[in-house]
This record gives sequence, structure tokens and C-alpha cells, in this order.
Amino acid sequence: MRLLIDAGNTRLKWMLEEQGAAFACGACLVDSDEWVNDLRPYASKINRIAVATVVSEIGRKDIVARLAELSDSEVRFYWSEASRGGLKSAYSDVGKMGVDRWHAMYAGWHQEPSGFAVVDAGSAITVDYVADSGDHLGGYILPGKQMMLRSLTQDAARVGFDPLDARSGTPGRSTTECVQHGVVWLWEGLARTLTADCHRYGLKRVLCTGGDAPALMAAGLTGQHDPDLVLRGLAAVDSENSDS
Repeated sequence: MRLLIDAGNTRLKWMLEEQGAAFACGACLVDSDEWVNDLRPYASKINRIAVATVVSEIGRKDIVARLAELSDSEVRFYWSEASRGGLKSAYSDVGKMGVDRWHAMYAGWHQEPSGFAVVDAGSAITVDYVADSGDHLGGYILPGKQMMLRSLTQDAARVGFDPLDARSGTPGRSTTECVQHGVVWLWEGLARTLTADCHRYGLKRVLCTGGDAPALMAAGLTGQHDPDLVLRGLAAVDSENSDS
């Protein structure tokens, strides 16, 4: 049984695979013990572990220590690469690209070798474009919803607002509406710009992942929702490495 882990800035996702099929999965805060406890019933069956993470080196070592409690299997960490299977990174220093972006792109390319965009709406929102040729055209990194709201709370003392599950980008009529509708308004603009870019670059697919992907799609972004996109990319890379 293979254990796949995607440890992001805020959340950790895991999936157990048996004979190439998902057997069990889960998600929790990255600094929580919940994932370790959830995996204990399967510990004796784990014989391969693959991890992709953007956490600090201290956080990475903590993941290694927790995994050592579960299994004696070697923990394989994967990082961004210059190229793989026809997909080519636009970064001159590939070590500075978050591996979650690389694996999300590789999952899309592995699924179908044609042009597409990837939107990962997590703690930050990342957007990446891949051409039909497999060339990564570059992308964008934007603050995610909670990051934007936190900045208003911390850096604008007189902007007080309450939680609101806003679905509209219309002008607000209270500070809470102005803030929460403002997030949706920005997302609506992102959706329009991304759609125009896809037409400009000839990209036929939009793949959406991350915790805020459903809300971003509700704001007008048309695409395929795949919450396990990064894990699927990690799985493909690990499988290719085990076959080589």
C-alpha cells in the first residue's frame, strides 16, 4: 500500500493507494496530529511513502518524525523539476517553484498532453499556464481569501467586519458586505482574465483545485474541479521513479 502526502502551508492531504486505486484519504491542518491518528489502522500495510511539501525544513523534519511512528518504509520527498515527460518548467531556478504547482501541472499533463491552465486556490492562489507543446508559459501567485481578510484585519484597524459566506460581487452596503463582496468581485475579475488568457494562448482546459476552488468556480471560473490534483501528480511522478 502506498501513502501519498501533500503538505501545504495550511493543510495536509493524504491518500492511501492499493494497486493504483484510492483506498482511503483525509485532510487536516498541517500542524495537527489528526492525520497520523487516522493512518494508524493502516500502518502495517504501508510499504511506500511519497511526500510533496512546501513547509519549512523544520516542518519537513517533523513530518519525517511522525511518519517514522507509522512505518519503517523509506520516505521519498519530491521537488519541482526542470522537465518531466514532455512538460517543461518556465523557471530558470526550478528549486524556487513550489512543488505543489509542479505536481498539479504534471497531473494535468499526464491526464492529457495538451494546453491547459491550473488554478490552485489555497492559502495563496496560484495560476499556471501550460501550452500544447508542454512548455510552462508561466503563472501568477495571488493572496488567497483568508490571507486577504487577515491583511485587512491586521493592517487596517478601523475596517471591522464579520464572517459572511458571500456569493455576490455587487457593491456592499455595510463594511462586512464591502469586504466580503470585494473578495468575490476580485474573483470574478480573475475568472474573466483567466478565460481571456486561455483564448489568447489556446488553452482548452482549466483545472481547479484547493480549498477555495468551489467558491472561485461559483464566482464564474469555468473548469474541472479536481481536489486531488496535486496528489495525482505526485503519484504519477513516484510511479515513474519506481519504474525507472
